[in-house]
Amino acid sequence: MDFPIVPFLLAVVLAFHGLRKKSLSPSGALAAFIVGFLMLSAKVRAFGVSLIVFYLVGSRATKAGKSTKAKLEEGHQEAGYRTAQQVLCNSFSAFLATVLWTALFVPGTYLAQYLPGWIEEKGEPYSADDWCPLSSSRGYGWSRFLLLIILGHFACCLGDTLASELGILSKSPPILITTLRSVPPGTNGGVSALGTFASVTGGIIMGLTMGVSLALESSACRAVLAPMLTELIFIGGVAGLFGSMVSSDESVFDREIRARLNRELFFQVDSLMGATIQRTRFSSKTKRILLDEIPISAFSPNEIKVVSGLDLLTNNQVNLLSSIITALATAYFA
Repeated sequence: MDFPIVPFLLAVVLAFHGLRKKSLSPSGALAAFIVGFLMLSAKVRAFGVSLIVFYLVGSRATKAGKSTKAKLEEGHQEAGYRTAQQVLCNSFSAFLATVLWTALFVPGTYLAQYLPGWIEEKGEPYSADDWCPLSSSRGYGWSRFLLLIILGHFACCLGDTLASELGILSKSPPILITTLRSVPPGTNGGVSALGTFASVTGGIIMGLTMGVSLALESSACRAVLAPMLTELIFIGGVAGLFGSMVSSDESVFDREIRARLNRELFFQVDSLMGATIQRTRFSSKTKRILLDEIPISAFSPNEIKVVSGLDLLTNNQVNLLSSIITALATAYFA
């Protein structure tokens, strides 16, 4: 098999771009290169294209909200300096699904030899002219299942990124998803109309990206273009909402709308976990949210206020769990 030189070069360019723009730390750039190279090397180009779109749109959103976040969050890294841990937490389920899809549907890859026999027999050689990866009739449904895991993952992560980076630009305080009371901007589990719209938009972007990419590379997918695009855009939007964490403008909600919102958003995984099992601390002195990286010893006990949540998981761990849950739920229910 020929060495995938184009995916290799693209992965190098993206890693160095993140390093140069300070959106990635050195360890983050290395992790991004490894994940990027393997996903971009997949026979279904839509997997790698989805990764690129997520990275570029997410980085742009991070840049847009950096000055506001620096004012509201103690310890905020101005340019969104992402470490290897953050990169892996934002790519794990999509990366794993890509590797498994390649092992199942691309004969002769070294990955296939590590598959258990009962899984290996589910695969079949992929041909872009013969069948669409979204088809539920191929590979006992495994191709569709794994593709939707990838879509669900990136819809969740981009929806979360857009909501948290752009929702924090709101002039009014957010409301907590579990209690509907006002909380400081940047609080884990805060929700708003603006943030919710951003999360759905992020999911739609990923659904559209996946659909267009599949149509461009597969004649079998082009044959079902309209229903495929409609389905992927809808699934992406729902997955973006389902997995998002948002910040908000409290003033747009009356009591009836709040009650409806609370019912509808109760299943937003990232928001719900962020509000319950991830602690949000606030400094009454600096008027800023304290990020996980800030040690409590740097502040006097009297000035630290617990806004919400139990101190069980970090932000990275919440992001990892919410993306896995959203990805699996998307693939299972869709």
